Amino acid sequence: MKVTKYLPILAVCLMTTGCNSKKEAVLTSGIDLANLDTTAMPGTSFYQYACGGWVKDHPLTDEYSRFGTFDMLRENSREQLKALIAELAAKKDNAPGSAAQKVGDLYNIAMDSVKLNQEGVAPIKAELAAIDALKDKGEIYAYIAESQKKGIRPYFTMFVSADDMNSSMNIVQTYQGGIGMGQRDYYLENDEQTKNIRNKYQEHIAKMFQLAGYDEATAQKAVKAVMNIETRLAKAARSQVELRDPHANYNKMDRATLKKNFPTFDWDTYFTVSGLKDLEEVNVGQPAAMKEVADVINTVSLDDQKLYLQWGLIDAAASYLSDDFEAQNFDFYSRTMSGKKEMQPRWKRSVSTVDGVLGEVVGQMYVEKYFPAAAKERMVTLVKNLQTSLGERIKGLEWMSEPTKEKALEKLATFHVKIGYPDKWKDYSALEIKDDSYWANIERANEWDYNEMIAKAGKPVDKDEWLMTPQTVNAYYNPTTNEICFPAAILQPPFFDMNADDAMNYGAIGVVIGHEMTHGFDDQGRQYDKDGNLKDWWTEEDYSAFSKLCKDVEAFYDGEEAAPGIAVNGEPTLSENIADLGAVSCITEIVSHLDNPNYEALYKSIARTWASSSSREYMQYVSQTNVHCLDKLRTNRTIVNDQEFYDTFGIKENDGMYVAPEDRVHIW
Repeated sequence: MKVTKYLPILAVCLMTTGCNSKKEAVLTSGIDLANLDTTAMPGTSFYQYACGGWVKDHPLTDEYSRFGTFDMLRENSREQLKALIAELAAKKDNAPGSAAQKVGDLYNIAMDSVKLNQEGVAPIKAELAAIDALKDKGEIYAYIAESQKKGIRPYFTMFVSADDMNSSMNIVQTYQGGIGMGQRDYYLENDEQTKNIRNKYQEHIAKMFQLAGYDEATAQKAVKAVMNIETRLAKAARSQVELRDPHANYNKMDRATLKKNFPTFDWDTYFTVSGLKDLEEVNVGQPAAMKEVADVINTVSLDDQKLYLQWGLIDAAASYLSDDFEAQNFDFYSRTMSGKKEMQPRWKRSVSTVDGVLGEVVGQMYVEKYFPAAAKERMVTLVKNLQTSLGERIKGLEWMSEPTKEKALEKLATFHVKIGYPDKWKDYSALEIKDDSYWANIERANEWDYNEMIAKAGKPVDKDEWLMTPQTVNAYYNPTTNEICFPAAILQPPFFDMNADDAMNYGAIGVVIGHEMTHGFDDQGRQYDKDGNLKDWWTEEDYSAFSKLCKDVEAFYDGEEAAPGIAVNGEPTLSENIADLGAVSCITEIVSHLDNPNYEALYKSIARTWASSSSREYMQYVSQTNVHCLDKLRTNRTIVNDQEFYDTFGIKENDGMYVAPEDRVHIW
């Protein structure tokens, strides 16, 4: 399932993985000897030395295009969730409307492949017909609004989140979108790999239309219509690098200005149907993209737009229809684009659906059974230690003036820290789960989510709301609330071990904590003040010095290969690289003050955090679409900036890992 969120979150994933920890040969440090490749030299490739054993022992299965310790933890978590969910699904006496009924029934519906295969395309037939019945372009605007409620996002995305210039209040925002392949470059670049994916996408569209009951001629018309519209939208969209500028993405307009700037777009109909009749102002994230949306609706034939809208419906619903739809959907989005060979079994997909739809219901059950209070207490201490370390490093910066340091320390001190699970759980009583069709339940769930979101428009930001569920194996920093969040599921071995050496924990969960903290001061996060407002709090001289250091970081990573022919682009990955560098600097500093500084455990643990097995297709996909470096480089290219690494492993000038002191990069 393709999920897109347009929230100002800087998370440690998509690329978060680590090494497995077997029960055999475990050191008291928490480092597993079986993870090592002792035939490799630390000075040649530390990643291979520290994780080569793990990679050898964990070849990719057909189910994955990339697999690492984070994925293993997710698998463990999914098994735990399955036990909780299946228990409710087996009961026949769950009270109607109760959380148990919603969880159990949705799981049973998702698991009922017999019914799904009997239904085929039937669950979306009426919606396809409704699109076909659109009489004129004027009716498109109401359809866009209605479809966005159901989780379908033609042309663009609309969402509600904090106003970057007034972070205490929520505002309605638009964001570029409307393209099936997600990334604009797939429509615009002409290298062989991209052209192949683009050709496969067109084949995919045709096959999906035919599965939906359309003849080949109509399917081919749909391909042309979809590619014309999506290519136009892609051309007008900002690149990954351009999207990294929060000021460029801030274009607040009142309703009159909105109508003046996009006069052919029927905003009154769109907002009325969206439930925003009294809306006064909107932030248009990418004005050029929105102008193209208006032009497309105004200039492209109604028949072609109907085919585009029908494609959006088919594409969104495919994962919740019969096996033939799901198989074709997997073939393109997973096999062609990322190199997966085998679809996950239905129970895993079903658990993921329940987890996604009823996240905090499932989360509450998860926390009650699996999250010990002691883990949260220990995490609080670790976070405080990381804050202290980063604060001391800020105080010691030679390139930053005292006035800016003071503001930076204020921001650090006001971090809103969320650990484990929320204090207040969401109320799902208005969400109805019933035995009609899988897709109908997904639409209702999306509409419930939409209504919850829309209710926030023009209201104060709830800073206690969580943007991840407790069972999510990940973490994030959100600049508009100046918060860092570490859900319960990540706070367990091998990332957090109550019985392991401190150095191991700092190298694992500590690097995650430090990463998220440093996001508050990366090239994007540093533009937000302690209150979460997009507000310049730097002196001109300090900004100039910081910008130079950012260029150094870009150059340091740019062109480095994770595999032959697969290199990192230092510009779109800058924020994540700054966060990685800051994390390693902080945890190394902390470990240096321990009674017994175990640097060997620290660096091995850092490598374990990022270890993974990946297909070449996946690495190529990530190098084009993701803001994180590939895992090997998150180890090798980051730790070489610390002198302690050289001293611990005896790295010499003639070793491949060696970087001269004057060429090493540090910011924080």
